[in-house]
Amino acid sequence: MAEQKMMHATEATNLADILERVLDKGIVIAGDIKIQIADIDLLNIKIRLLVCSVDKALEMGINWWQQDSYLSTTAKKSDIERENRELKKRLERNEEIKKRLERAGAKVT
Repeated sequence: MAEQKMMHATEATNLADILERVLDKGIVIAGDIKIQIADIDLLNIKIRLLVCSVDKALEMGINWWQQDSYLSTTAKKSDIERENRELKKRLERNEEIKKRLERAGAKVT
């Protein structure tokens, strides 16, 4: 019986190498879904997917996760601070209205 040898590619690329290249360079996948009846658009969905590393995304100017309060503690803090400022303004306005009403002789509880 003849002996069979396994042949391997000399420049084999494993999954980790491919992933490293994709994350380093980035890859964009785009697609559109359109549903029409009698030339009338009923639904039009545009799908765009970007796969890259965080460093590459920042280099391209993409940083939406830094402003999302569900993903960033810094964004959550700024949302809370903004809400506190708005509430303080409302409280000050209410206190001013209360003082005006008291000066006018209205009964305020």
